[in-house]
Amino acid sequence: MSKFGLIGKDIDYSFSKLYFTNKFKREGLPHLYQNFDIESIDKIIDIVKSNQDLKGLNVTIPYKEAVIPYLDKLDEKAEKIGAVNTIKITKDGSLIGYNTDYYGFQKSIEPFLQNHHKKALILGTGGASKAIAFALKNLGIECSYVSRIASNNATFTYQMLSDEIIENHHIIINCTPLGTHPNTNVCPPIPYDAINKSHLLYDLIYNPEETKFLTIGKLKSAKTCNGLEMLELQADKAWEVWN
Repeated sequence: MSKFGLIGKDIDYSFSKLYFTNKFKREGLPHLYQNFDIESIDKIIDIVKSNQDLKGLNVTIPYKEAVIPYLDKLDEKAEKIGAVNTIKITKDGSLIGYNTDYYGFQKSIEPFLQNHHKKALILGTGGASKAIAFALKNLGIECSYVSRIASNNATFTYQMLSDEIIENHHIIINCTPLGTHPNTNVCPPIPYDAINKSHLLYDLIYNPEETKFLTIGKLKSAKTCNGLEMLELQADKAWEVWN
């Protein structure tokens, strides 16, 4: 029996375990999927050593960047992105890092894109946001990061966002955990009054199905999309990597 799993922190809510367990059952595969909830990323060494039948791992918040020094090799795209969400464990025990987030996001946002969708704001600067930026660049969309604090990574802080900035960026993507269950009554602090029907609001969160961020977007007549399809697409791509 081969084993696969997810490494992250506070991951009881995670989509991956249920998704792959159901997939294995549906396809009659004698595999096991396990959550590895760890306090620090260095525990990955113990996980791999003590699970000889482990063939692959998914990586989630907050370790998509922190895991890189523990890997033997990076796929070309993961190296360009600077974040890893999928690890393949080879027969000789090498750990190879991949990024399938960018693929899931790109495929899921493409049907929503229109000619005026030229510029995007990415809310958050973590590992997931790097994959989003990579996908947007693939699609020819200019993107800017928004962060709570001023940094070299961020073009804007939330305090800097004006109606004019929102009006000039017709795609807004939430890559922060704000609005995730059970804290569903919070959302990123942006000027929502400037959102209109030409906007597309995309939230990487999938629980709840409609976050406060997306609800406000709908009220402003914007197109909205949650992160569920992205997750399914990136999970299927991870399965391709492992096999």
